[in-house]
Amino acid sequence: MRLVENYLATWNAADEELRRALLKEHWSERAVYADPLVEAVGHAEIAQVIDGVRKQFPGFHFTSVGEPDAHGRLSRFRWGLGPAGEEPIVIGFDVVVADDRGFIQDVYGFLDRVPG
Repeated sequence: MRLVENYLATWNAADEELRRALLKEHWSERAVYADPLVEAVGHAEIAQVIDGVRKQFPGFHFTSVGEPDAHGRLSRFRWGLGPAGEEPIVIGFDVVVADDRGFIQDVYGFLDRVPG
């Protein structure tokens, strides 16, 4: 599912310039990202959130856990965050809403498993 692939690619981009390019290419300019810890609006704020997570979990990667599901402009999927090739340390569930162009418009995230 392309929307989920683009979303995960953005979070996994280790290079800050690449991350910003992926935001521009796949996310609406006024995209909203909200989870239990943060709410961010627009590319700059979302980039700051991603940068913060990447600094908190250096070398970790986001992966899809199970199969994504979608209908209309909505996609939902579970994701894991952990060292490559290992069991994820953090697991969450996101709902992504696409705009009329197929860009990521809104993301509503939930955290299912977080380290203590």
